[in-house]
Amino acid sequence: MLEAVVLGSFIAGLLLCLVLGRSVVYALVLGLLLFIGYGLIKGHRLSAVLKMCLKGIKTISNILLVLLMIGALTGIWRACGTIPYIIYHAAGLITPQAFILAAFILSGFVSVLTGTAFGTAATMGVICTTMGTALGAAPLWTGGAVLAGCFFGDRCSPMSTSALLVAQLSGTSIFENIPMMIKTSLAPFAATCAVFLAAGFSEGAHGAAGDVVSLFAEHFSLLWYCVLPAAVIIIMSLFRIDVKITVAVSTLLGGVLCFAVQRQDIGTILQTALTGFKCEDAQLARMLSGGGITSMVSSVSIVCLTSCYSGIFEGTGLLDGAKSLVSRLASRITPFGGVLSAAIFTALISCNQALPIMLTHQLSSDAVPDNRKLAIYLENSAVVIPPLIPWSIAGAVPLATIGAPAAAVVCACYLYFIPLWNLALALFKRRREKKAAVS
Repeated sequence: MLEAVVLGSFIAGLLLCLVLGRSVVYALVLGLLLFIGYGLIKGHRLSAVLKMCLKGIKTISNILLVLLMIGALTGIWRACGTIPYIIYHAAGLITPQAFILAAFILSGFVSVLTGTAFGTAATMGVICTTMGTALGAAPLWTGGAVLAGCFFGDRCSPMSTSALLVAQLSGTSIFENIPMMIKTSLAPFAATCAVFLAAGFSEGAHGAAGDVVSLFAEHFSLLWYCVLPAAVIIIMSLFRIDVKITVAVSTLLGGVLCFAVQRQDIGTILQTALTGFKCEDAQLARMLSGGGITSMVSSVSIVCLTSCYSGIFEGTGLLDGAKSLVSRLASRITPFGGVLSAAIFTALISCNQALPIMLTHQLSSDAVPDNRKLAIYLENSAVVIPPLIPWSIAGAVPLATIGAPAAAVVCACYLYFIPLWNLALALFKRRREKKAAVS
C-alpha cells in the first residue's frame, strides 16, 4: 500500500509539471524526496539511503562525463563547419518526392554522428522542416520522419548516452551491442523507408528548397576537411576506441578547424564549447545555434536524479512486487514481451527517456538473466517507447523544436515498428518451440 502511495504521488507530481509547463526536474526532485522518505519509513538510516543514491550515481558517472563532452562537441561541430558542410551537400541530393524519406535518413545520419536526439532536432531537424515547408510536404509526415531519424542514432550510435547507459546498466560493451541493434532493426528500417517513400509520392510534394542551405555557404568556408571531425568519430568507433577519447579527439580537431579555417579566435572557440554556437544572422541562428556544455545541464540533472532512484529502489526493494509481475509476464508472453510491458508502463509514468531505461532494467533483470539479451531488449523497448508518449520530453521537445504537431508521433513509424517486429519474432519463436516440443 505504501509503495502505491509513494509511486502515485510521484506520478501526480510529473503530471502537475506537465500541466503547468514546468521542467520535469522539479518533479524528479519531488520524487527523490518521496523515495528517500520511503526508505526512512522502511527503517533505513538517512546515511544509508544517501549511500544508495551515491551508489546509483556512481553506476552512471561515466555517462555524465560523456554527456558534457558531447555538449562541447556539438557546439564545436556547428562552429567549425562540420554540420553545415554535411547539410549543404546532402540537401542538394533531395528530390521533392523523396523528401520525407530523405528527412528520415539525414536526421538518422546526424544522430548517429552526434548521438543526441535533441541536438539532431535542433540542427538537421529544423533544416528539414524548413525545406519541407518550401517543398509543400505535410508537417505531420515531416515531423514523424525527423523524430524517427533523431532516435535512429540515439538508439545505436556509439556516441549515444542512452546506448551507453544501457551498456553500463547491463554490464555489456556498447561495441558488442551495436551489431545486434542493427540486426534486430533491419526489417523495421526497411519497412520505415518504404512507408516514407510511399508517403512522399502520395503527398505530391513540389517546389524547391530555395536558398535555405545557401546561408551556410555565405557564412562558412565549406572545405572538404570540415567533415574530418565526423570522419574521426566513425573511424575511431570502428576500432572500438573509448568514447571519451573519441569525442575528445573530434572536439579538438573541430577546434583546430574553427581557428584555421573559420578564422575564430581561441576565446570564441572556448566560449562555443562552453555555451554553444551563436550566429548573428537570425535565419541561420534559428537553424544552427546551440550545443555547448551548458546545453547538457538539464540532461545531466535528469540522469543524476534518476540514477539516485535506481540506487534507492534497489536498496529498499520498492519495486520487488513489480519485478515479480514482469517475471510472470515474461513466462507468458516471452521475455521480450515482459520487458516491453515494463518499458511501456515506465514510459507512461515518466516524462523522459533515462528513467524508463533504468526502471525497466531493474524490473526485468530477474526475467532476463542474460545481460546481452537484456541490453538488446532494452534498446528495442525502453529506448524507443518514450518518444512516442505525448507527455514525455523525449518526443515533445524534438517536435516542439522543429515546430511539428504533437500528432506527428503517429508518423514516426520506425519507433513502433522496432518493438512490434521483435515482439512478433519472439512470439513466433515461442510458438515454434512449443510445436517442436509437442512433436
